[in-house]
Amino acid sequence: MVFQDYLLFPHLSALDNVAFGPRCQGAGKAEARAQAAAWLDRMGLAEHAAAKPRRLSGGQAQRVALARALATHPRLLLLDEPLAALDARTRLDVRAQLRHHLADFEAVAVLVTHDPLDAMVLADHLVVVEDGHVVQEGTPSHIARHPGTDYIAHLVGLNLYRGRAEGHTVHLDGGPAITTAEELTGPVFVAFPPSSVTLHRDRPTGTSARNLWRCEVVGLETRGDQIRADLTGELPLAADLTTIAAAELDLHPGATVYATVKATQTHAYHA
Repeated sequence: MVFQDYLLFPHLSALDNVAFGPRCQGAGKAEARAQAAAWLDRMGLAEHAAAKPRRLSGGQAQRVALARALATHPRLLLLDEPLAALDARTRLDVRAQLRHHLADFEAVAVLVTHDPLDAMVLADHLVVVEDGHVVQEGTPSHIARHPGTDYIAHLVGLNLYRGRAEGHTVHLDGGPAITTAEELTGPVFVAFPPSSVTLHRDRPTGTSARNLWRCEVVGLETRGDQIRADLTGELPLAADLTTIAAAELDLHPGATVYATVKATQTHAYHA
């Protein structure tokens, strides 16, 4: 098991932390240390073999904890929020390294995480739990494209609606209609990313977008070089736009905007 806070033995060096497992399995001291040195080298930590845990960074400690677990050649590897204690920059690097090591792991690894990006990058099969109940499972690509609940849609960054399809038109439950590229009949979900939404301060004319809704800005959130606008009105939705576009539109809470989405940018599937 790899714990969220690593739980390395504070009185042992990185080398002896990793050697602990082989020693418990009956390996001699020299053999166990040789195995541990090989694992540390594989993790890019050979030069930190003599360091005690307090001298290691969060990312280094996480890799030592992973090496300590893998050195026992387990048939089941349990990872409890393994990246939660890392800062954002370190998490990017360690996530990539962890993906590499898990890809080479020949047994079963179970990862528990609240971070959707960790789940999407590290897992081959996802099980999504809401309020203690499994609500959806499948491959990351399937769940990202076919979210089954609002919570999952939020995790993967999609606007999600439920309604009834009649051909290329989906009549939403308690809302307007959405024109879709798919031709379906019956209960369906409709999803589209915030990046596919175009905002206008005045009602657009001559647009090729088949979907148009009058909305009001209720919140703005900076996300790197993007602005996420939360909208309410005819259709509550989220829209992503550049900071320049947000400034040119003079967006602010309470502002009235018109949101358009092309039918080809929506994705409808049976509920």
